[in-house]
Amino acid sequence: MTAIRRVWVTRAEPGARRTAARLEAMGFEPIVAPLLRIERLAVETPDFDGVDALAFTSVNGVEIFADLTDRRDRPVFAVGDRTAEAARAAGFDDVRSAGGAIGDLADLLRAKARGVVLVPGAQEPAGDIGALLAGAAVAARLLPVYAAMGTGATTPDAFDAVLIHSPRAARALTATSGQARNAVAVAISGATAAPLKVLPWREIRVAAHPDENAMMSALGNPPRAV
Repeated sequence: MTAIRRVWVTRAEPGARRTAARLEAMGFEPIVAPLLRIERLAVETPDFDGVDALAFTSVNGVEIFADLTDRRDRPVFAVGDRTAEAARAAGFDDVRSAGGAIGDLADLLRAKARGVVLVPGAQEPAGDIGALLAGAAVAARLLPVYAAMGTGATTPDAFDAVLIHSPRAARALTATSGQARNAVAVAISGATAAPLKVLPWREIRVAAHPDENAMMSALGNPPRAV
């Protein structure tokens, strides 16, 4: 089995730099070539009238929304621990983490929230939180605050594995001019892995949990330097 050392980081900045730093600390050689870039949308100051809580599905959503308003007086529900940490860092005190994917967030909202929940996030969200909350005592009000745009990046010349953090990035990857080159693809979720199956990967690994910690575990350990 070919050892994994060179790892292509496809996520958008500034997350790509954070991921690369983690890989480097673990002994891997990161190749930063984002397939997506985050573009902030022109959004007016958010209207909190009738809003009982906030729900965030990404760190990008937290950081951009926090720049739009000084209001921190609504409880926050976050899709995962990293997003919850970003919300606390932005000044929100009442923060709960679903510790998983968007389905877990919907379950948490069904159990703990009532009324209207404002969901600042991507223009094209990875999941339909509104549909997941159908029939619940809580309703989602979507607020697009950013768009994930393709960078047009091509496949690096040489890599042993690639990390894909979202279905949108997976679709962008399949549209690149390069090939999988018998590398290992590590996807953050099953939904992210699905578009990758059209390429001839040596192996597709799906993280055991939809977060970057599990993606790093799926990579395994780099070969020892000689």
